[in-house]
This record gives sequence, structure tokens and C-alpha cells, in this order.
Amino acid sequence: MIRFLVSAAIAVSVALPAQVLADEVVVYSARNEHLIKPLFDRYTQQTGVEISYITDKEGPLLQRLKAEGKRTPADMLITVDAGNLWHAAESGVLASVDSPVLDANVPANLRDPQKRWFGLSERARTIVYSSERVTPADLSTYEDLADPKWQGRLCLRTSKKVYNQSLVATLIARHGEARAEEIVRGWVANLATAPFSNDTKTMEAVAAGQCDVAIVNTYYFGRLQKKDPSIGLALFWPNQDSSGVHINVSGAGITQHAKHRDAAVKLLEWLSSDEAQHDFAGLNMEYPVNPTVEPAELVAAWGTFKADELNVAEAGRLQADAIRLMDRAGYR
Repeated sequence: MIRFLVSAAIAVSVALPAQVLADEVVVYSARNEHLIKPLFDRYTQQTGVEISYITDKEGPLLQRLKAEGKRTPADMLITVDAGNLWHAAESGVLASVDSPVLDANVPANLRDPQKRWFGLSERARTIVYSSERVTPADLSTYEDLADPKWQGRLCLRTSKKVYNQSLVATLIARHGEARAEEIVRGWVANLATAPFSNDTKTMEAVAAGQCDVAIVNTYYFGRLQKKDPSIGLALFWPNQDSSGVHINVSGAGITQHAKHRDAAVKLLEWLSSDEAQHDFAGLNMEYPVNPTVEPAELVAAWGTFKADELNVAEAGRLQADAIRLMDRAGYR
């Protein structure tokens, strides 16, 4: 069976069993319960392997792993954004995994070059625009949103969110710091209002006419679209003649001190398989990383695009540089 151990934030009164079972995997997950429980249920039903899991925000989970050290019961960490995965790996809590199955199922640019973590779903951070006030011909690239023609027409989510830090890290990788800072300063100059706390509020501002364009993760658009199909927003795929759409991942790695390493690796391999990928991505309206798996119907309806093939690990490697750059540029 699946044993849900409640959020790490309130898990003081909950303890994992002193002697864990040989056919068990313990997972620390920054993905919400409703996005992982159906898959874990299915895996347990098929294999008999019990999965115990704790869900919490990525920061507290990483701190917990670091504090527990060799005593940790966790066999696997699931988290969102390559920046967080990179940071976990560099903190020494994830172990390298040599798996031909994972190498075959997860493209090289969506996994750690040292094989400490692997992407399991792909998310695109792209442009959303008012279908009433903007036409696709008006749009082109992320860089073009710094052009004065967008002055007073751009909305952004706060720079404090790792999704935007990863996007700016990619700009640094592509253009160098000086040019990337010029672009971000242009965004700031074009803002219609102060940055929002989340992507949904950002899109709602576009729909309300407070601004005309924004940068968001596509699954937030999908949630809003399901809630209100007539909201008057549309997606645009930028940089199709150059670097491609900025992409990121949610993913997982095996912990350095996993007590059930072999069982955890098998679970990770299964999560990358054809069978699991459709649901792992589809439950949150993301894209499968496994290239043999088609996206969910709603996601596929948004159309196809050229994706950036830069290794997503660059989002982590350059994250600190991106944060400093955004601060210098006045992007709060």
C-alpha cells in the first residue's frame, strides 16, 4: 500500500518505521500529493513495492535531507525546476545513477551530465498574450519584450521565483551577462505594474487589460483555460528562428544514503517509461520527457514548437549569477 506521511512541515509527530521493508521506497517530494499518488498507487499494485512519501516545498525538503545525512530514510527526491535539482546535487544529497533505461528514456539535455538527477516532466516557460489586443505577428522573442514598443504593456512574475531565475540563467548562457542584463533592464522598463506573486495573477492581469503580454509556465495557462475557456488569452512560442522556447523540468534523483537504492532506481526507471510518462506529465498539464510519449490532449492542442536544447543544468549552474543580475537590473 501507499503510506502518506504528511507534509514535512508538520511531520514532527510522524516517524518512519525503525526497520523499513526491503520492498519499500521512501520518497521526499516537492510535487503535490495529487500529482504523485495515482502513479505510486499503480506502481504498488503492479509490483507490491510499498512507497512512503513526504510532500513539502523544495527548500525544506533539501534542508531536511542535509540535516539527516546518513540517517535519512529517503531513497528518492522529487522536486521541480532544474535549478533546484542542480542545487540538491551540488549539496551532495544525490547519488550518480548509471542506468541504460534512464539514458534511453530521458534526453541528455534534460538530465544531469553527472547522472545525479533526471527530468521526468518538461515544462515550457513561454509568452502569453491578449488575443484581443495583440496578434502573433507582434511577437517574436523573449529578448524582443525589452523593446520600447512594449513599454507599459508587459507583466512578469516576481524574480524571487526559481522559474524566472532559470529563464534569466539561460539568457546568460546564450548571450553573456552584459547582454542578458540589458534584456532584463528592458523588461523592467516595460513593466505595466509591479511583478506578481504567481503566474495565475500575472495572466489575470493580462486578461483584465492591465498589460498585454507576460511570461508564464504553460501548465498555469492550462489551468486557467480549463477554468475559463473564453478568457481571451493565447500562447506564443518565441525564439523559433533562434534558440527555441525556454524549457525546464521537474525531476528526481536517488539520495546519497538510500537504504533501498536498487528498488528506488527501478521506481525512477518506471517513472520515465512509456506507461508512467503520460500521467506524470499529464496530471499537471506538462510535457513528457520521454520522446516516445505523446502529451495529453489539452497540451497537444497548444501546438508544437522548437524547444531550447541547452542542458537544463545550466539553469542551476548560473542561478546565483542570474539572481545577482536581476537585482542589479531592478527586477524584484
